[in-house]
Amino acid sequence: MRGFVPGTSHLRFGDCELDLAAFELRRGGQPQAVEPQVFELLAYLAGHPGRLITKDEIIAEVWGGRIVSDAALSSRIKAARRAIGDDGEQQRFVRTVHGRGFRFAAEALFAEPVAASADPVEGAGKIEQQIRFCRAADGVQLAFSRIGQGPPLIKTGNWLTHLEFDLESPIWRHLYRELAKDHSLIRYDARGNGLSDWQVDEISFEAAVRDLEAVADAACAERFALLGISQGCAASIAYAVRHPERVSHLILYGGFALGWRKRGTAAEREQGEAMVTLMQHGWGRENPAFRQLFTSQFVPGGTKEQADWFNELQRISASPENAARFRRATGDVDVTPLLTQVNVPTLVMHAHGDANVPFDAGRQMAAGIPGARFVPLQGRNHLFLEDEPAFARFLDETRNFLCS
Repeated sequence: MRGFVPGTSHLRFGDCELDLAAFELRRGGQPQAVEPQVFELLAYLAGHPGRLITKDEIIAEVWGGRIVSDAALSSRIKAARRAIGDDGEQQRFVRTVHGRGFRFAAEALFAEPVAASADPVEGAGKIEQQIRFCRAADGVQLAFSRIGQGPPLIKTGNWLTHLEFDLESPIWRHLYRELAKDHSLIRYDARGNGLSDWQVDEISFEAAVRDLEAVADAACAERFALLGISQGCAASIAYAVRHPERVSHLILYGGFALGWRKRGTAAEREQGEAMVTLMQHGWGRENPAFRQLFTSQFVPGGTKEQADWFNELQRISASPENAARFRRATGDVDVTPLLTQVNVPTLVMHAHGDANVPFDAGRQMAAGIPGARFVPLQGRNHLFLEDEPAFARFLDETRNFLCS
């Protein structure tokens, strides 16, 4: 189905269920006769809960970019609402954002197990998760999930994630599968990203810390290990300093204490600004030049298939505007004054050849945290892939550390 997140089989809201595999809408347990285009429209809206879907996006994804009149679109929206027992006055599920588009009520979606293959290899098993929603301090809606069983481990939100898509993606699935073997892994999509709200007033470091606080409270995790990856490291450090009684272990990978605007040479800062501009114009598109440039920073050792997955992750995880906002926000991060205040056991890991965050940034971050253990990893990928030695070393070090 065009534009819909792979790996999802059912969506439930109210007394309705969208069975995507059978291409069937059921209401009150009874099949409802709807036109295929109306079904695709419902599936697309419900598959992106809480996010503003513009008319142009609907036309591109449901109509394949063909010319569609406002009357035709309104007719399909009306038919979709009628099929699920909604209408233009109540707008329980499909809400109109006047002059902009439509938004599916994320809070109406039932938290349901989403079964996704953790690995294409036969017998690799399934990952099941329940997706839930909570509110940040400023009202932004955040999507979070829990997979696996055992002591809680929270992964701090960072951009380039999508709770559903990541369980199918060779960029993230292997990491989550392995971590969930020993722990109850709680992860969430950062604001402006994935299944969390995209239309937000603030994307900043402070907002990221407040969002982590909201998810930790909503997940009822009183004491937990905390994992930060990339720009999630800085928010993890700030949380550990503010709430040391709740963090049992702190694991930081591929991160930095100083954002790209505050470190490096003038030329490197200029390159960072240029990347922001490129994001605004090329993010998630099929332009091979942009894809090669950006993918080479995150997974330079990836195969064509992995690079294609990464490009799709760009498209569905964040808009070009939000991607640029994330990039700008990470440039202004500075948690160096907090490093000496970290008072929990800390493990820091960083790949020698990381093309996105310099190795020295990770080394300096570790050096500033009292008693932190630093583990250099061999590799070039910022987001490590399943078949590289750095991933196996990361797992070994993480498991040993969490058992200590």
